[in-house]
Amino acid sequence: MHTVSNAPQNETASRQYPRLMKLAGLLFAALLTLLFTASAETPVVGSLAPDFTLKTPAGQAVRMSRLLGNHPLVLVELRGFPGYQCPFCQRQVHDFIVHAGDFAAKHATVLLVYPGPSAQLDQRAKEFLATESKLPPNVVLVVDPDYLATNLYGLRWNAPHETAYPSTFILNRKGRILFEKISHSHGDRLSAEDALKQLR
Repeated sequence: MHTVSNAPQNETASRQYPRLMKLAGLLFAALLTLLFTASAETPVVGSLAPDFTLKTPAGQAVRMSRLLGNHPLVLVELRGFPGYQCPFCQRQVHDFIVHAGDFAAKHATVLLVYPGPSAQLDQRAKEFLATESKLPPNVVLVVDPDYLATNLYGLRWNAPHETAYPSTFILNRKGRILFEKISHSHGDRLSAEDALKQLR
């Protein structure tokens, strides 16, 4: 009568167990992230603005909280590239660029978020800025591939030929939202002059 040993199989299983547990943990974390971004609600006035890190079209990483830098910040969510360059976005961005000196006088930075599918988004954002001269130092544009920050703020406009609800948030130096305007149409935008009035 022969006894069959299971020792090699047990050793193999014990070596694979930590790897399987690590993989399961990563999948669980990814699922939680997906559920959070899918169900995120738009932050309200008085709440702390969710932090995020995105890149400029040139590839420079920008973290919102670091850009805030103990000064006020104007966060502008654009429509990005819904099959064309949105003329309302271009008009709004030009308005903020023209008033960049007024924002600088209030020690405020303007952060523009350009969302859309990741394919060619950097190039689309560069095309968007082509009609403007070089951005002032206190105006920064970042791309939001696959709507990561857009979903975090609950601003995804999930309809044909749409990307995000055009919105503007004004943050105090601690990152709390002082004012917000969320538009459910293309043209209802906050002007630079009105944003300046809200800064205090």
